[in-house]
Amino acid sequence: MVGESRKWMILIATIWIQAFTGTNFDFSSYSSTLKSVLGISQLQLNYLSVASDLGKAFGWCSGVLLLYFPLWVLMFMATFTGLLGYGLQWLLIQKLIVLPYFLVFLLCLLSGCSICWFNTVCFVLCIRNFPTNRPLALSLSISYNGLSAALYTLIAKAINPEDDTIYLLLNALIPLITSSLALIPILRQPPSQQLSTDTAARDSSIFFILNILAVITGLYLLLLNTLSSDASTSRVLFVRALFLLFLPLCLPTIVYAKNWACRSIPTRFHFDSPSFNLVDIDNLQLHKELIGSEQSNALNIVGSYDSTEKEEYFGKVVEKDRLILLGEEHLARFLVRKWDFWLYYLAYFCSGTIGLVYSNNLGQIAESLGYYSQLSSLITLYSTCSFFGRLLSAAPDFLHGKVDFARTGWLAVATLATPIAFFLLTASGSEVILRTSTGLIGLSSGFMFSAAVSITSELFGPNSAGINHNILITNIPIGSLLYGLLAAQVYDDNAGSSIQESLMHEASVCMGRQCYLKTFIWWACISLLGLFSSSVLFLRTRPAYDRLERNRSFLSLYT
Repeated sequence: MVGESRKWMILIATIWIQAFTGTNFDFSSYSSTLKSVLGISQLQLNYLSVASDLGKAFGWCSGVLLLYFPLWVLMFMATFTGLLGYGLQWLLIQKLIVLPYFLVFLLCLLSGCSICWFNTVCFVLCIRNFPTNRPLALSLSISYNGLSAALYTLIAKAINPEDDTIYLLLNALIPLITSSLALIPILRQPPSQQLSTDTAARDSSIFFILNILAVITGLYLLLLNTLSSDASTSRVLFVRALFLLFLPLCLPTIVYAKNWACRSIPTRFHFDSPSFNLVDIDNLQLHKELIGSEQSNALNIVGSYDSTEKEEYFGKVVEKDRLILLGEEHLARFLVRKWDFWLYYLAYFCSGTIGLVYSNNLGQIAESLGYYSQLSSLITLYSTCSFFGRLLSAAPDFLHGKVDFARTGWLAVATLATPIAFFLLTASGSEVILRTSTGLIGLSSGFMFSAAVSITSELFGPNSAGINHNILITNIPIGSLLYGLLAAQVYDDNAGSSIQESLMHEASVCMGRQCYLKTFIWWACISLLGLFSSSVLFLRTRPAYDRLERNRSFLSLYT
C-alpha cells in the first residue's frame, strides 16, 4: 500500500512539473516587447522562436545524461538551464544589461533545452511507475503541460497586469519552485512491482477520476480567466487554481480506501485495464507466434494484390512494407527505412508543428488584426484547448473494449481540425473566427503532442520509444524554421506597404489582414497534406491493430 501511494505521489509530481514548465507556450505574450527592445524585424524574431524549438532537437542529450546521473539531477539541470536562459532575457528586456543578438539566440536555445529535459524526466517517471497503465499516466501528465500558458497568464495578471516582461521572470523562477516541491516524491520512488489484473483495473478507475479533475481544472481556467481583469481578482482565481492542482494529493487516501470500496460498494462501471502498446511483454512472444501464419498469409495477399492491381498506385502505397506486428522494436537505422515512419513524420510536421508555430506568432497575429488587447485571453484559449486535446488522446484507452478504433485513426480525425481552422482564418478576420480557429488549432495540436508518445511506442516498440520519439520531434525545429520563415517574410513584406506602419526602434509593425493572409492559405494547404498522410497511416496500420485485438482476445482465454 505504501508503494502504491508513493507511485501516485510520483504522478502528482509529474503533473506539477508539466503544468509549470511549458514555458514555450507564452512566447507570444512578450515577443512584441522583445522585438521592440532588440529593434529587430519579424524575420529575426522568428529565428528566436526557432531557437527555442531547436532545443527539442537536443532531447537525446537528456537520455544520455540519464545513463550517468539520477533523475533528480537531470531535473535540476533543466531548472538551472531555464533559469539562466530566461533570467538573462528578462534582464535584457528590462534594459539592465545589453546582449548581442547571437547571444540572445543562444539563450533561447538553452530555454528550449530545459523544456525538453523536463519532459524527459516526466516521461521516465510515468513509464517506470505505471508499466500497465502507461498511456493513461503519460497522457494525463502531458496534458497539464498545455495549461502552462493559462497559469502563467493568471500569475502575471496577479502580479502586474500591465507588464508583459513579467513572463520571462516567471519562466525563470517558477520551474525552480516546482522542482523543489517535486523533489521529495521523486527521491522516494517505490520499487517496481508486478500488478495483478484487479489492481490494474482499479488503477484505471482512479485515472478516470483524475481525468475528471483535470477537465474541471481546464474548464475553470478557460471560463474564469476572462474575469481576471485586475490584480486582486487574478490572485483569488490563482489561489483556487492552485487548490485544483493540489486536490489530487488526496489520492493516497483513495488508494488505501479502494479495497474497502470495492468490497463494500457494488461497482456499476467496469474499466478494462488498458495495455500501453499492445500486449503484455510476457505475452509478446506468444503474440508473435499467433500471427506467424497470418503474417505469411498477409504477405501472400499483398503479393497477389500487387500482381492484380498494379495500376492502382494508392493501393500500392497502402500495402507496401506495412507494419504487421505492433510493438516490434525498431532501431533508428531500421526506423528511417519504414514508410510508416515517414508518413507519421509528415503528419506531425504538417499538423502539430504548424499549430506550435501558430502559437508562437499569435502575438503578431492578434496585433495585426487589431485584437492585441485580447492577447492574454487568446493565449489562455489556445493553452486550455491544447490541454483538452491532450486529455482526449487518452480516449482510446478509456474506450478500449467498447470502441475498437486504431489510435492512428484517432490521430487522423484530430488533424482534420487544423485545415478547417486555417481556411476559416483565410475567409474572415473577425474576432469570433480568430477565437474559434485558435481553439481548433490548440485542440488538434494538443492531441498530436500527447498521442505521439503512445503511437511511437505502439508502432516502433516501447524499448526504443525514447530515441525514436526524439527522432520524430526533429520535425519541430525544422517546421518552426520553414513555417516561421514563410510567416515572417509575408509579414515583413506587408509591413513596408502597410498604411498603419509604425517604427519602434527600427522594428516594423504590420497592421491588417494582409499581414498573415497568404501565410494562412499556405498553412491550410500544408495541413491538408498532414491530414492525407495521417489517413494513409491509419489505413496501413489498421490491420495490425485489428490483429492485435483478435490475438488479445485469444490470449485472455488462456491467461
